Amino acid sequence: MNFSPTEEQKVLRAHIERFVRAQLNGGARESDSQQSFPLEHWKKCAEIGLQGLAIPIAYGGVGLDALSTALALEAFGYACEDGGLVFAVSAHLLACALPIALYGSDAQKSAYLPALSDGSVIAASGMTEADAGSNAFGMKSRAVAQGDCFVITGRKIFCSNAEVADLVVVYAVTDPDKGFLGGVTAFLVDATSPGFSCGQTFETIGLRSCSLGEIVLDQVRVGPDAVLGTVGGGAMMFMRAMDWERIGLAAVHVGQMERLVERSIQHLRTRTVAGKRIGEFQALSHRVADMKVRLEAARLLTYRAAMQLDALQSAGMDASIAKVFSSESLVQTATDAIQLHGGYGLTSELGTERNLRDALGATIYSGTSEIQRNMIAQWLGI
Repeated sequence: MNFSPTEEQKVLRAHIERFVRAQLNGGARESDSQQSFPLEHWKKCAEIGLQGLAIPIAYGGVGLDALSTALALEAFGYACEDGGLVFAVSAHLLACALPIALYGSDAQKSAYLPALSDGSVIAASGMTEADAGSNAFGMKSRAVAQGDCFVITGRKIFCSNAEVADLVVVYAVTDPDKGFLGGVTAFLVDATSPGFSCGQTFETIGLRSCSLGEIVLDQVRVGPDAVLGTVGGGAMMFMRAMDWERIGLAAVHVGQMERLVERSIQHLRTRTVAGKRIGEFQALSHRVADMKVRLEAARLLTYRAAMQLDALQSAGMDASIAKVFSSESLVQTATDAIQLHGGYGLTSELGTERNLRDALGATIYSGTSEIQRNMIAQWLGI
């Protein structure tokens, strides 16, 4: 396989990097400390199409294929200092806008995708529940048919963008007898709907500029036009969306690791102790060498998984492999970066400690590392 980017992809990456550095990096430290959603920066992201990277051009998006989308998200993760903003945009695109692009009716695509692509509508995904966690089969939210409408009742937690969302992709059980496969349906729910509210907002260790909260649905009534895909088809839709999300976030991790590696190399080249560059100490140079090995391995795994999506093949195992490796590598790389910077690595001014705090969630969101290993084992027939 040839993973060399095309000229168009190189231009795309360079454009994103230049724009992000010029427009989005001011105030990252403040957004983190105040745990505030950077709305103005969100709007700027839309100026270069980040919220609509993989959305068809006909509906206001950029129209990128999966590999190009991964390369764009890698550039975003590399250049942007605000990990919460990167995560908020990624969740909006990969878990919400893309399922509509892939499974929505023409009317739904026309109604929602242009506003999702230009950032004027912010989306969240409602799947995880307090008593189910990573076990989607344990979902308790119900959507009961009443005529041609549905009444949805339930609570969703750990929803990215919850507090600022205008639209939520909600998964609820429509046929308990069929379980997750065949019994779950996805709905497009307007945040202004009667019975819809935001519950608890969580204070998190990292990604603090991305709102993480609870969504409450108290007999929310939706019409048949709110059904995304088909009744009972929510599980397959969710699993396909998760392939995109895991691969897209793996690409973000690659970009973030590359930034940490470059900064660590620069530090080892310029920092001196007793007249000697610290990069000359083998213990430190080997640590950076290991960081580079992890980076390039994660990059290749992510590109391969993205190419599987483009080929319309099953990308489930590749997505899980890329996600578990890139997320765990990111945590280790962020830890190594702090160690290499010594006392400076612990300061908020440098930002390295924020990078580590942001990285810690990577092994949990979009399916924990343990869940990824469970799925890989299942695909292996174990």
